Amino acid sequence: MLAALGFCTIGGFLLLTMFKRVSVLVALVLAPVVTAVIGGYGDDLGPMALDGLSKVAPTGIMIAFAVLYFSLMIDAGLFEPLIRGILRAAKNDPVRITVGTAVLTVCVGLDGDGASTFLISISAMLPVYQRLGMSRLVLAGVVGLGAGVMNMIPWGGPTARAAAALKIDTSDIITPLLPALAAGIAWVLLAAYLIGRRERRRLEAIEPAPPAEVAVGDGPGTPRVAARPGLALTAFNLLLTVALLVCLVLEAMPLPVLFVFAFVLALLVNHPRWEDQQELLEKHGKSVVLVITMIFAAGVFTGILGGTGMIGKMAEALVDVIPNGLGGHLPVLVAVTSMPLSLVLTPDAYYFGVLPVLAGTADAFGTDHAEIARAAVLGQMTTGFPLSPLTAATFILLSMSGVQLGEHQRFLFRWAFGTTLVMTAAALATGAVPL
Repeated sequence: MLAALGFCTIGGFLLLTMFKRVSVLVALVLAPVVTAVIGGYGDDLGPMALDGLSKVAPTGIMIAFAVLYFSLMIDAGLFEPLIRGILRAAKNDPVRITVGTAVLTVCVGLDGDGASTFLISISAMLPVYQRLGMSRLVLAGVVGLGAGVMNMIPWGGPTARAAAALKIDTSDIITPLLPALAAGIAWVLLAAYLIGRRERRRLEAIEPAPPAEVAVGDGPGTPRVAARPGLALTAFNLLLTVALLVCLVLEAMPLPVLFVFAFVLALLVNHPRWEDQQELLEKHGKSVVLVITMIFAAGVFTGILGGTGMIGKMAEALVDVIPNGLGGHLPVLVAVTSMPLSLVLTPDAYYFGVLPVLAGTADAFGTDHAEIARAAVLGQMTTGFPLSPLTAATFILLSMSGVQLGEHQRFLFRWAFGTTLVMTAAALATGAVPL
């Protein structure tokens, strides 16, 4: 009963958002509330939703101040030299820009945190896409592909969860998968090239519009010319941003605290007058509200699904449907299904609920636990997390790029699933995952 309600919740949410019946925020709250009431959990809705909200509160705080920080830096023209360099190297060619976006995302993704990868990559590349009239859907898709494949690194969430759940070392998982990871990165670059070619044809088919000067610092749909800052102020902003990124990687402080401190310091130095500070907060307040309300709605969604036990029962149901005849090919089955299951199960539910059961089942067929773990990280909340409504990072990507969840999922699913298939083929060829 609970498993059926859980699948109905996920399915209802995806239908509501993909066909634009209601906003994503409404669907995130409405779908689990309806199924929870049907399941008889109406009296417990408050505590379950509050528990979910409390778990995403630090992420919401971090994102609010991160959006404000990077918006301030874009307004200040910090990324202007980078953007000009990218445009010069790309020669206004959408193909080169999409490939450059993928390269930038892969490099930034080395920090292992999807949220910061999206924040930095979108902040740097959105003005470039705006200047050339390129689709924001392309930007979100290419960044999602790059961030997804890099989420496999040992200090990323999925690999660490898989190692903890099966009590094995992360090196036992990721080292044999390095050729597959390289193949995944190569596929992402190829996909970015193909997407860029399609975008170039689309732009060529559009009648050229008179060139408009779109400055760095444009908010979604609000072009404006940014004042060119002085050299000293630009140097300060650059040093502050580098220091912030270093502290993020080293985890010198909790991430929300780092962004709060960095934003306040940046605001004070860049806009010492009270009136200018208020103007900046008012200008970017809308973007902040859109992002954090989505994150808190996602907290309600996962809080109710987890509190009712729907996620756990869905995990058990998925394990039960595996035919006995496929037991010998379980690693391949896990690898192929891992990415789509990111749309249904949270990383904790999959890695701590489903994966140990799959590993136990594989024991009977002589399959090592590490091989099951490798198969799982080829897609579950790696290539799949930029599409999943169950992670806050997805809504950061969507809000900053200004695209809808349904459109993003329809655009990105086949490319992300292709990444998993390519990495699975490479893992099979190298023996990291047995056939």
